[in-house]
Amino acid sequence: MTPVNVPAAAGHPAASQPSGVRLTGLDAARALAIIGMIAVNVGPRGEPGIAGFVYDLPVGRASILFVVLAGVGMSFLSRAARRPGGRLPWRTVLWRSALLFAGGLALQELGHDVSVILTVYGVLFLLSLPLLKAPTPVIAALAGILLAVGPVVWIWAQLASGTVFQFADPDLSNDAPHLLHRIFLSGPYPVLVWCVPFLVGLILGRAPLTDRRLQRRLVLWGGITAVGAYVLSQVLIRLLGQPGDEIGWDRLLSAVGHSQMPLWLISSIGTALVTIGGFLWAGDLVDRRLGMLVSAGRLSLTIYVAHLFVLAFIRPEPQTLLRGYLITIVLSAVLVLLAHLWVKWRPIGPLEQLLRLPARR
Repeated sequence: MTPVNVPAAAGHPAASQPSGVRLTGLDAARALAIIGMIAVNVGPRGEPGIAGFVYDLPVGRASILFVVLAGVGMSFLSRAARRPGGRLPWRTVLWRSALLFAGGLALQELGHDVSVILTVYGVLFLLSLPLLKAPTPVIAALAGILLAVGPVVWIWAQLASGTVFQFADPDLSNDAPHLLHRIFLSGPYPVLVWCVPFLVGLILGRAPLTDRRLQRRLVLWGGITAVGAYVLSQVLIRLLGQPGDEIGWDRLLSAVGHSQMPLWLISSIGTALVTIGGFLWAGDLVDRRLGMLVSAGRLSLTIYVAHLFVLAFIRPEPQTLLRGYLITIVLSAVLVLLAHLWVKWRPIGPLEQLLRLPARR
């Protein structure tokens, strides 16, 4: 078994598991999530053919993996708080929440044509504070309730108001009511829905991730869940009909990426568990062969922010799928290489270091 590795989940510099060694499989999974998000953000999406299908595979999956890993990182960060007499790292959590929230809003102003997820990250971190010492069954029950209720409320709010959510990004131009509405309900990452994968990550971070049996179960049951939810969606659509373009209760049948629906959430979370379990299971291979990917995972926040600046510079490119592939491959390779070189110099990325300030003090 490879050394235990503890993730620095996009804004969560490594907190130690009992062995004090990083779980490099989680770093590799985080790097894969970042690369998938780069592909989605570079575009173009929805192109026909096999090449378009392959390019769209990360849509609605890479970002869910990123959020699950954020929950894992928060769970690691609060590990000591769950021991008898432990204290919550509330100063660190508040600092990271505020920094990511403000940074996400500021980064949204760049001309990159991307929905920045960091603002919602900051809100999820803040909302998790009351749950960090809660019993695992309580968190699991809350995740189940929100999985069922969140999408229903999301549809009902549109039907009741007679408006269709346009996935408008929260930004600095919003007044407080509109900002909160976009963050919690009508934006591209509504907290009402996206809190579910974060809660799953909180639970997963409490599990014995070095256990080989658990790693195999994550791969097996995650795969069954991912495929099963998608197949169930397709069967229901065949029986009941394709959801219409207008918002309605038939949308509950959908497993399309970013549909905000339960079957999409279940399938995408299942994919995330397969990825995490697979990288942990292949820990020896990760340590020997995927060191560059591990380095990129350690600098995930820095890479995420860097790719936004690059996209803001090259827009409106890419205008064809071939250019999309080329830009994604080159950009990902350069950022991964730079991250690897940085880690050889310093183990923590520049933005990750900024997030550590309260903890270091």
